[in-house]
Amino acid sequence: SARATVRFFDLLLRETQRFVSFYSASDDVVELNPSNFNREVIQSDSLWLIEFYAPWCGHCQNLTPDWKKAATALKGIVKIGAVDADQHKSLGGQYGVRGFPTIKIFGANKNKPEEYQGGRSSQAIVDGAMNALRSLVKERLSGKSGGSGYSKQSGGGGGSKNDVVELTDDNFNKMVLESDDVWLVEFFAPWCGHCKNLEPEWAAAASAVKEQTKGKVRLGAVDATVHQVVSGRYGIRGFPTIKIFRKGEEPEDYQGGRSRGDIIERALDLYSDNAAPPELVEILSEDIMKKTCEDSQLCIIAVLPHILDTGASGRNDYLDVMMKNAEKYKKKMWGWLWTEAGAQMELEASLGIGGFGYPAMAAINTRKMKFALLRGSFSEKGINEFLRELSVGRGSTATFGGGSMPKIHTVEAWDGKDGQLPEEEDYDLSDVDLDDDLEKDEL
Repeated sequence: SARATVRFFDLLLRETQRFVSFYSASDDVVELNPSNFNREVIQSDSLWLIEFYAPWCGHCQNLTPDWKKAATALKGIVKIGAVDADQHKSLGGQYGVRGFPTIKIFGANKNKPEEYQGGRSSQAIVDGAMNALRSLVKERLSGKSGGSGYSKQSGGGGGSKNDVVELTDDNFNKMVLESDDVWLVEFFAPWCGHCKNLEPEWAAAASAVKEQTKGKVRLGAVDATVHQVVSGRYGIRGFPTIKIFRKGEEPEDYQGGRSRGDIIERALDLYSDNAAPPELVEILSEDIMKKTCEDSQLCIIAVLPHILDTGASGRNDYLDVMMKNAEKYKKKMWGWLWTEAGAQMELEASLGIGGFGYPAMAAINTRKMKFALLRGSFSEKGINEFLRELSVGRGSTATFGGGSMPKIHTVEAWDGKDGQLPEEEDYDLSDVDLDDDLEKDEL
């Protein structure tokens, strides 16, 4: 069909573009990847503006000439870099990149870059860079900042040693084996060169994993030359050796790469495998809406038909469809909410949902005050396609009406039962003389 043909050529174009780099050695934009990111950015004292892009992204292609022009204007003042986050997914994932292009400012604390919120013209980029540079210099003058905090602690790794748990013969059983959390444990020797190279990557990954899994996946380290009981128990012969521990299971050898991006990616996979599906919450108050959405990058909200239109069985079918997708996308750690049609009219109006009928769905980014609407079917497949497009930055988005979150009303929770029509009042007509009334009508 024509539609299939268009889809085929679209996929072909995207696959072709994957191998096209936007930048070359002759540009002033530094092409970054997992191999050079730590050396060029994390261990640098310079201010960096870094674009995370995908070759197939139209907005990224439009940004390229302005990004090059800004890099030339800022040469020797501010570093301008670019990461092909479609090719280097681990690097994009490490910094929470979900859409393209995403621009981040790596300033005083390289481990926690800031979102660039300015315009996309070369002049706006230069202005944004200079504003960030002024802020960095002001901090240094006040003595608040002296570069990356981690570089003082352990050689420029971009993380905090405090997030790597020191494990010993005495605390290993209690901390790791009896824990409900998943552990990645490095067995090292202080004299080992490979261990020293791994240290900054391990520390940076520990900080990112702790934050992104809410502490459900932990990174630890055992000095195997000191704590020989626990090291001997697991047959440690070479350094560094990394093992994965899950409660009640035999430890598993870690087979992944040794960069922070590789470690983070494996940790998030482990978290996803062991995490319970997200909770599907009814919007009962402003507090529920605020807490769920502020803790998540995206909030998925469904507006379901009135209970009188579907009954309990129909509503549960819709909720089941949502839960299947929540399970599928649980690694994203999005928030999942639902409400009944008519219960939150201001919210529906802000999203423009009324015109599409029910059930309806929107994905909301409360930080950017943006949302996207489900245009396809409210089915497992339709919702999956909608969320998949959003997850790669291809969904069509709009800005909230009024630029702020609408009023959320406090309502009672659904009791899980079928709806009941309002009881009609009984009228006592015994005192009404219908015959007299009829005679008057005839006259």
